[in-house]
Amino acid sequence: MTKNILLTAIATSLLMAALPAAADPAHRAQAVAVIKKDFQPRGQASLDRLAEDGLQAVCNRTGNKPPEYIAKGLEGDQLAGVKYPADGKLMGDWKSGERLAQSGRGFTWTDDPGLPVGGNCYNCHQIAPKELSYGTVGPSLFHFGKLRGNTLEMQKYVYSKIYNAKAYNLCSEMPRFGHVGALNEKQIKDLVALLLDPESPVNK
Repeated sequence: MTKNILLTAIATSLLMAALPAAADPAHRAQAVAVIKKDFQPRGQASLDRLAEDGLQAVCNRTGNKPPEYIAKGLEGDQLAGVKYPADGKLMGDWKSGERLAQSGRGFTWTDDPGLPVGGNCYNCHQIAPKELSYGTVGPSLFHFGKLRGNTLEMQKYVYSKIYNAKAYNLCSEMPRFGHVGALNEKQIKDLVALLLDPESPVNK
């Protein structure tokens, strides 16, 4: 058992012991059974998508408000698992990043497994000014690089955040793109460039 899995398991056990009976495993199992009854596996969209890992269990059982000492410890474990590029370069091509941010393709039951997956970033964030329709689940990223600076430290932060947002906010709703293998190293670099490159429309 790895350190990350062990710590998550311990945290989950502690939280489960502290929760009221209404949130016990039996009730959760009943709820999951109802969902599974109507969720039919099709193509690559299998029933394993309904399974929660230990980290998700911590958030689910605390209403996304785990005790700070548990959250900070698990965030540290998530950050330690980020795999940075071997060449040390954290920025790619912002134009490719823009196409990736616009794309919401991949992982649906009609897609072939292995098909390149899009970032679908506009579903949750405002990014470039030309985009008139965007989600508000996440914060606006317009002028992100202009406001925060294109430093090596900021590049590392953005790369890490895209790779695994839970390294900074344990119960973040942002997908763990790199952690789950949805986006590869090059794609994450391109998104970093989209947000930080001075020539990107994000920073105009």
